Amino acid sequence: MPDFPWDLLEPAKARAARHPDGIVDLSVGTPVDPVPALIQAALAAASDAPGYPLTAGSPALRAAVTGWVARACDADPETVGVLPTIGSKELVAWLPTLLGVGPGDVVVIPRICYPTYEVGARLAGAEVIRADSLTALGPDPRVRLIWVNSPSNPTGRVLPPAHLRKIVEWARERGVVVASDECYLALGWEETPTSILSAEVAGGDYRNLLAVHSLSKRSNLAGYRAGFVAGDPSLVRDLVAVRKHAGMILPAPVQAAMVAALGDEEHVAAQRARYAVRREVLRDALVKAGFEIEHSTAGLYLWATRDEDCWTTVDWLAERGILVAPGDFYGPAGNRHVRVALTATDERVAAAADRLVAA
Repeated sequence: MPDFPWDLLEPAKARAARHPDGIVDLSVGTPVDPVPALIQAALAAASDAPGYPLTAGSPALRAAVTGWVARACDADPETVGVLPTIGSKELVAWLPTLLGVGPGDVVVIPRICYPTYEVGARLAGAEVIRADSLTALGPDPRVRLIWVNSPSNPTGRVLPPAHLRKIVEWARERGVVVASDECYLALGWEETPTSILSAEVAGGDYRNLLAVHSLSKRSNLAGYRAGFVAGDPSLVRDLVAVRKHAGMILPAPVQAAMVAALGDEEHVAAQRARYAVRREVLRDALVKAGFEIEHSTAGLYLWATRDEDCWTTVDWLAERGILVAPGDFYGPAGNRHVRVALTATDERVAAAADRLVAA
């Protein structure tokens, strides 16, 4: 396994914490706003749960997830399979193994991406290829799984429907599974992201397609570990079967909280509005401080560069009490960028903006 990336950031974090006005942590991207009251109430109401929950999810939760993917992803509720997961990260890390991918197989991941895609392939003993283009893969018959991520973490790039459709068609011809990480689907700013499950991309056929979603950012439920996967009902059944044996079960109170969260869009709109304001404040301040913002048309991050080694930028910002993530956490091609998260309070975001403008 590679070093856990966030451990490498500890020296910069200590430096940033020495700022007289305190640290502004824009690195990990952990939510800071309250869990909506209706979700807390649903969790509390379901807290008397002495029995084992269902690995496949309660009937109420499966109905809530199915309804949500029909509304948000343009999926067919009659044919799509759904499964709750213990957040999205555990599914990303274990999906290759759960699918039977192993030594001699290849997992394709984006050139710049969430590091757990690579970790999952390594856990399964598979080879990793970083590629953003299908032509770069050639006629390699070892490819078993392709990860796509739109909006991207960390770049905020949105893949157009035509691009997603080409990936789906290529994979179907070869019997390859496409896993689409869509955790930031609700956070389109200058572009509207499209789910791989949409009719425009999948054409109503979910064979070998899986879409991964999380309630961590849209509903501030990172602490609840609330996620789900939707897509090919046959693959979902296989995942349920293995997860039953492995005890990968979402707690019953969290399942009830997810039902409440997925049935309410008011709190999602309110949280989106908070992030929109913070995004504009940070974006303007970074540009004034000499940064260039690339992509970042959706998602929860700004992909920023001063055209220098990313760790030089991390250190420059840490001296001003601002902690960000170095781009090489997400692949060698990110080594001249940093990822700036929008997940800090309004007061801390304003403090970071003041320090950037002063710089």
